[in-house]
Amino acid sequence: MKNSEQNQRVNPKKTVFIDRDGVINRDSPDYIKCREEFHFLPGSLEAFRLLHENGFMAIVVTNQSVIGRKFTTPEELRLIFAKMTEAIDSSGGHVTDIMFCPHLPSDQCHCRKPAPGMILDARDRHAIDLSTSVMIGDSVKDIECAANAGVGRAVLVRTGNGKKALEKLLEKGMSPVHVADDLLDAVKWLISNDRTHGGNP
Repeated sequence: MKNSEQNQRVNPKKTVFIDRDGVINRDSPDYIKCREEFHFLPGSLEAFRLLHENGFMAIVVTNQSVIGRKFTTPEELRLIFAKMTEAIDSSGGHVTDIMFCPHLPSDQCHCRKPAPGMILDARDRHAIDLSTSVMIGDSVKDIECAANAGVGRAVLVRTGNGKKALEKLLEKGMSPVHVADDLLDAVKWLISNDRTHGGNP
């Protein structure tokens, strides 16, 4: 997923972790089991283009218990990711890495969000400064994962499970730094904030 020209344009101190289902693409209560069920949400491709043009490293961080539930195969999941990244690359964006957890909630693994394992693994792999990084997600798990990993800022989008998640977060006394309409809105806010404040949380 990487080439030298693309890597020169991103900065590991400007990293954005992005959930997949409900943020990049339409979610489904029946899970995304094949390429035909994967559909980008409006604005997602432009969001990745803007991130890349502004020097942000984009890393997808996603729970995929669809594997543990045996609703699909690891190979089909790879093909879904390939469809996603090819479309993003063709639109001028780039995904530096994809971190996914295939386990069931009952497995109690270290990588399934809200556990921080995937983000910590990405940190070690790409020398990321988590304190200056951002998490964009649509669920309580995403925001809790960011906090558990020490990510500097967390942005909630209203797509997917976002509206319900905001209510639950407020009940827990947790508040994302920003609530956006969708991924594109979140990225525009992030870029504007980065230019104004130098990316400081």
